Amino acid sequence: MSEQALTVLARVRARAEKLRQVEETLTGLIGPTRREPGCISYALHQSNDDPCVFVFVEIWRSQADLDEHLQKPHLQAFVAAAGDLLAEPLDVTLWHEVQP
Repeated sequence: MSEQALTVLARVRARAEKLRQVEETLTGLIGPTRREPGCISYALHQSNDDPCVFVFVEIWRSQADLDEHLQKPHLQAFVAAAGDLLAEPLDVTLWHEVQP
């Protein structure tokens, strides 16, 4: 049996005074991440109700591919800077698709 694809929801709340910097940083993650092996989908969304809230909706081929992603320099640089940019800690949850 093959490993099931993994969906990640990563919620980010920017500090209001850092909003533009956070948006630029997050959009800068998209290109490199989409080129990673195992990345099926990687999309950034911004809340209609609160422009400081973003969520990445990610789909990875496997847990191993996600684990590799988490070690990439572009992501590590964001994680290292997050404390100064974000109003609250990253909220990352893992999901799997339910099919009939």
